[in-house]
Amino acid sequence: MDEFFKLAPKVRAYVSVVVLLGAATVLYSLNTLYVSPIGTQWLILAGLTLLTGSFTVKVPAVNAHISVSETFVFASVLLFGPAAGAITVLLECLVILFWMKPQGRPAHRVLFNLAAPSVSIWLSGQAFFLTSGIAPYAQAATPLPALFLPLFLFTTLYFLLNSGLVAFVVALETGKSAVQVWWQNFTWLSVTYFSGASVAALIVTYTRELDFSALAIMVPLLVVMYLTFRTAMGRVDDTNKHLTELNRLYLSTIETLAMAIDAKDQITHGHIRRVQSYAVGLARRVGVSEEKLIRAIEAAALLHDMGKLAVPEYILNKPGKLTGAEFEKMKVHASVGADILSAIEFPYPVVPIVRHHHENWDGTGYPAGLKGTDIPIGARILSVVDCFDALTSDRPYRPKLSDDDAIAILLERRGTMYDPLIVDTFIRVHTEIAPAAHDPAPTESMLKDITTAAAQPRESEQQTAGFENIAAGSDEMRTVFELTTILNEQPNFSQSVDAISSKIRRLIPFVLAVYFTYDDTTDEIVATYSVGEGALLVRDMRIAPGQRLSGWVAANRQTMMNSDAVLDLGEVAKSINPRLRTCLSTPLLVQEQLVGVFTVYSSSSDGFTEDHRRIIEMAARYIGMSLRPAVAKDGAPADRPRLGNRPTSGRFGPSIH
Repeated sequence: MDEFFKLAPKVRAYVSVVVLLGAATVLYSLNTLYVSPIGTQWLILAGLTLLTGSFTVKVPAVNAHISVSETFVFASVLLFGPAAGAITVLLECLVILFWMKPQGRPAHRVLFNLAAPSVSIWLSGQAFFLTSGIAPYAQAATPLPALFLPLFLFTTLYFLLNSGLVAFVVALETGKSAVQVWWQNFTWLSVTYFSGASVAALIVTYTRELDFSALAIMVPLLVVMYLTFRTAMGRVDDTNKHLTELNRLYLSTIETLAMAIDAKDQITHGHIRRVQSYAVGLARRVGVSEEKLIRAIEAAALLHDMGKLAVPEYILNKPGKLTGAEFEKMKVHASVGADILSAIEFPYPVVPIVRHHHENWDGTGYPAGLKGTDIPIGARILSVVDCFDALTSDRPYRPKLSDDDAIAILLERRGTMYDPLIVDTFIRVHTEIAPAAHDPAPTESMLKDITTAAAQPRESEQQTAGFENIAAGSDEMRTVFELTTILNEQPNFSQSVDAISSKIRRLIPFVLAVYFTYDDTTDEIVATYSVGEGALLVRDMRIAPGQRLSGWVAANRQTMMNSDAVLDLGEVAKSINPRLRTCLSTPLLVQEQLVGVFTVYSSSSDGFTEDHRRIIEMAARYIGMSLRPAVAKDGAPADRPRLGNRPTSGRFGPSIH
């Protein structure tokens, strides 16, 4: 009974009504047969029903079985009336359920499967005799021509009632249209009803007495029917298995593409899964019933960010607000993703949803500026759930919002960015369609669990690439030459910090530069040297590897660019005038060993460029070699193993969903 009470209230009510009607029908039929006995002839039909009911054929793709015993159900009604038919169909269902091994099946399902056919055959039998004026054949014979039309209507009504009762309960459980469920799964089963009725008509018309000669005529026909059904269902089953394999291959392709997105944009790990769950659930709630469109939304939810493969990593994974130029580059992902997916012949409209999932209801979105209902319904659904999940997920630049706060933002954008109907429906049902689990809550060491802004080559690769790129600019070459000169003439790093900073500032505009050295006694990086505005405020600041931004760079030995300076310096970044907004940080390595981190901060919201990153990485090579003796002189042997050299993994994510 636990399974029954887990059903939705409307499903429980419907099942209860059908089961009670079935019980009443069976009891009434038993009483009728007791008051007006029909003789031993019916026992032969009952025995044949029990025998042939065991020869069932599984219906592919549907949890149902069919058998040739329908013939004896119709024969019982025609010979003895609706009461005999109700008991006969009950016996048929009991045999079929037995062969389907009902152990472990919920009791309410078993009772429903027994009740629905009994109610259907009794009601349709009553209608048949009342409207046709025909008496049961055990009382008076009716010529076959006079039986034809009433029998056709009787069979049609029985089929519609029996299949309709089942289709409706399936629709209630799945949220689909009852007509759609019936049309897809039950229409072709009418063949078994009409063929059974035809054989039953021949039996009752030409022999009112069921003897061995009648059985000799019936058995071959039933055998042929059974073999025909089994062969046909076998072919259908083989076809369905083939389609299932193709669909599995197709889904595997989608999964692979989705993994490619995750590999580049790891902050969204789990995001696309949640968006998929929300999108499919919301689509059904707003009235999308076409299965192809549902499948399209399901696939598009996984692949909507495919175009991010063409977005530079330092933009994609920037843990802060994007600049205007960076946002323009980010916007191409919708069109690029659609173009990539256009090469795949999807069996449903995935590409338009991916292309237009950033269009706005008022026409201000991108890439095509579509407006209102010109935007595909799948794209309108996806944009709402995509935004909601992004707002309620943690990001490096902000903690996740509560559901109420996220809904408030959706309401602000209702009618401008998002379809009002979609927003209203989502707000009403979002708790019901929510995925089973959400991302875990962040910890203080969240930066240990987020990925780098860009996967940079190791030191040996940096050197080669650096020489090739810097050779293109004389100013950069001159700066590198001057740096080496300064460091050679000033072996004491502390005495050359100002001169080094001055040369770097000529090519990289910064407000504050901090030289962190690695202290292996405490496994921390320490702001040993600093130059610029607020230099004294950060002096001697300590950061554990993996913490903040510079600590993350130390732990992962990878450059990070255009992150929010507040994530590194906290309130200090806000107190310096002009306020520090972005930073560029690179590790200082010597023979793969961490000796420190060099971080520069800018007050410009435009941030740093790829050229700036290339320059600071080249400068870091020389600064690291010069800084190592200084670190050793301060008490840490240069060749001593460093705990901070154990790389840790992490994730950084983009500033927009």
